[in-house]
Amino acid sequence: MFLTGFFIGVILLAACDASNGSAIVINGQTMGTTYHISLSNNPANHDVAVIKQGIEKRLTVVNQSFSTYIDSSEVSTFNQYTGNEGQIKSAAFIQVLAEAQGISLLTEGAYDITVGPLVNLWGFGPDFSEDDIPPVDNISQALKKVGYKNIIVDRKTRNVKKLIPDVYIDFSSIAKGYGVDEIAAYLESQGFNDYMVEIGGEMRLRGNNPEGTQWRIAVEKPDPAKRSIQRIIKLSNTAIATSGDYRNFFIKNGIRFSHTIDPTTGSPVRHNLASVTVLAPSSMTADAWATAFMVLGPKKGYDLAMKNNLSVLFIVKEKEGYIELMTPQFQQFFKDEAA
Repeated sequence: MFLTGFFIGVILLAACDASNGSAIVINGQTMGTTYHISLSNNPANHDVAVIKQGIEKRLTVVNQSFSTYIDSSEVSTFNQYTGNEGQIKSAAFIQVLAEAQGISLLTEGAYDITVGPLVNLWGFGPDFSEDDIPPVDNISQALKKVGYKNIIVDRKTRNVKKLIPDVYIDFSSIAKGYGVDEIAAYLESQGFNDYMVEIGGEMRLRGNNPEGTQWRIAVEKPDPAKRSIQRIIKLSNTAIATSGDYRNFFIKNGIRFSHTIDPTTGSPVRHNLASVTVLAPSSMTADAWATAFMVLGPKKGYDLAMKNNLSVLFIVKEKEGYIELMTPQFQQFFKDEAA
């Protein structure tokens, strides 16, 4: 269901942290993927079945706002509407849309939740087709339907309006992160202060693992031939998201076509960024920025990360192998882990 289809390269060493008998582990399915929650303790001796029901209830609400697979969801009713009037949306819808629009503005359109028509045109949508190289005219026509500036948001009145009838929103590059944040908020409302929440690779961590130390998260080496660990980080009280395009691509006539579509050009990106990992206060923010950096590439991405004081690790493919490029803010997390 994911708009950009980025492979999530965060390995759940946190699950290993939860392997001893003191941890509470809750698993399930949502948003076309899975979720995993580890609670280091149960401070109020909650019924775990009741906690899971609460989690599922929160996730149902999230899906009802952001799932394009539910015809009656808020995003689906917006996408189906072709009139000139705006629509009043929930506070959650406005919050996530405003975050997406803000990152679109900062990236000058490299991040754009309206890019779906281009993703589908290149064959990376729900009906994957590895031979789908569209004609230039078709790309030009699809580009006319894409553009975050074609959505007008009034945060005060919660009114959302289209400037063109064909604009189509897909929140899948940010909704998983928001879902993680919602579960985290629910857990904290129930008195849990030591947890790991993960949906489809997007994570949020607080407090300590069951062993009483920071959570251990492994970033995967972006090697399409095998799965291995690039780096292990100890984290707490932060969110983490990793995106990459080293498994979802096709080769036609000797040319490699990445599934990462640049909304400003209408074509797959051609840079050598293999994966990117973002640390942020919220999973929603980390999720969206990881997608944005995969579009921008290592040079533009690094410069923008520095400008906005973001904690980011770029893994770049060179002839001699993979090299790391990390911002000072990310390096500080690694220094804490190494110490």
